[in-house]
Amino acid sequence: MSEALFHLHGMAAGYPGHPVLRAVDLTLAQGERLALLGDNGAGKSTLLLAMTGFVPITSGTLTAFGRACRNEADFRALRARAGLVFQDSDDQLFSPTVLEDVAFGPRNLGQPRRAALETAAATLASLGLSDLADRISQTLSGGQKRLVALATVLAMKPEVLLLDEPTTGLDALAHARLCTVLESLPQTMIIASHDMDFVARFATRAILLKDGTSRAATIHVHEFRQRQAHLHVRGETDSPFGHSHRYELISPKPE
Repeated sequence: MSEALFHLHGMAAGYPGHPVLRAVDLTLAQGERLALLGDNGAGKSTLLLAMTGFVPITSGTLTAFGRACRNEADFRALRARAGLVFQDSDDQLFSPTVLEDVAFGPRNLGQPRRAALETAAATLASLGLSDLADRISQTLSGGQKRLVALATVLAMKPEVLLLDEPTTGLDALAHARLCTVLESLPQTMIIASHDMDFVARFATRAILLKDGTSRAATIHVHEFRQRQAHLHVRGETDSPFGHSHRYELISPKPE
């Protein structure tokens, strides 16, 4: 069995005077698409930020790619291999043009400017976004911003993608396009989302964040629209969205 890409044990994290997570256990294996479920304020975003070194870990351990992460140097190395797509795309887009936004990550990884721009152009082309290269990022639609924000991370060729509410605020067309793009990607993923249709479509496993801790999420697996799937019932638990909701997870039928 291959070594876990991420392993968290008893991890606590939060902000000065405001602890958010107090005992999180999580293991992410190669090829998984792990869903993070939980109420607003449960700590999903904080967990992703802590896993990439943007929120301090106050106790417990985090190991990524076989290396314990304890300081900023450790997390810099981690962020070269695990890319976080923020919930608010405006937090990720700040350069004069889309092309320069996407080139920013490769430049940070040491690529010369010309090579970074070539990497950015190739990344945009792979996502069908070449027509946006010279646009001002802040003039894009919400769906376009979300795809460009994803491109800024993919340009760094990460092994793991961490997606924070990737479908929030998208109209049906933008939602469908994002789903098509994500389905084409080979990366292992962690997906924090309230969009249960999206979780059902993508996740291979889920954990529930509640009261600052993590636990295996109960997943009732039902038919999901017209998608063919093998269905597996996974157990019972309270839904963080209220008793009227159920989690749904689909395992696609092997071809």
